[in-house]
Amino acid sequence: MASHLLNNSLLSGLTNYPISGFANGGHIESFSRKVFVGGLPPDSDENDITASFRQFGPLIVDWPHKAETKTSFPPKGYCFLLFQDEMSVQKLMEACQEDDGKFYWCIPSTSTKDKPVQIRPWSLIDSDFLMDASQPLDLRKTVFVGGVPRPLKAAELAIAMDQLYGNVCYAGIDTDPELKYPKGAGRVSFSTQQSYISAISARFVQLQFGDIDKRVEVKPYVLDDQLCDECQGQKSAGKSAPYYCANVACLQYYCENCWVQIHSRPGREFHKPLVKEGADRPKSIPPFKW
Repeated sequence: MASHLLNNSLLSGLTNYPISGFANGGHIESFSRKVFVGGLPPDSDENDITASFRQFGPLIVDWPHKAETKTSFPPKGYCFLLFQDEMSVQKLMEACQEDDGKFYWCIPSTSTKDKPVQIRPWSLIDSDFLMDASQPLDLRKTVFVGGVPRPLKAAELAIAMDQLYGNVCYAGIDTDPELKYPKGAGRVSFSTQQSYISAISARFVQLQFGDIDKRVEVKPYVLDDQLCDECQGQKSAGKSAPYYCANVACLQYYCENCWVQIHSRPGREFHKPLVKEGADRPKSIPPFKW
């Protein structure tokens, strides 16, 4: 379930970074400790980048497939800063210059004295968005959205999916438990069965919002703790049902016995079960050595 929900100051998180979030030992956390940095000078290596941001606190410079690249230069002109303390991110953001809703910090390089690079933090308040507070959240009308662009906020995901299918009441961005940074996936809950069915029937859709235009996967959000809808757990000793059938003729959870029984009927023998995938579960991250 979502870690926190917004009230009706609904669109405030779209453009601002309010100093509010999760309490941690009396300190209010506002940001993920992982920060995207883009537009790096091509001659800036890991040591240069570390030196440019060390004033804000202990950090590690990382980028995708860093171990395999075998170079100290970020190959695509961007990297991630992994700070030891969230307060370091707040200090960095206070020092940044803002231009048209984007944030910049100047770093030195051999080719130019001060090169502005884009700083893109993840604000924790953007992880969840309650679009319609009048509707109760029904996890059985919730879809998993895979391939979500990491800059996309929960509010933006909710608006984009509402434009496609209507009746969105909640959207959440999946974040890793250690750094609280987006994992590239999200969840969207609908208030009507019709919108839910329309979403899972599409399977792949083009998600468009602002500058973002990306094809994403939509499928039912499979729950861990559901009893079989046919036998209510009587045939499985009360254990949770391992299978979910997303075919519109079913849309139910089944134990193994009931799956075989129901799907031996004509017309249902080709239904495919969905199971909770390991990739959908939060994964712990080994602690970093600072």
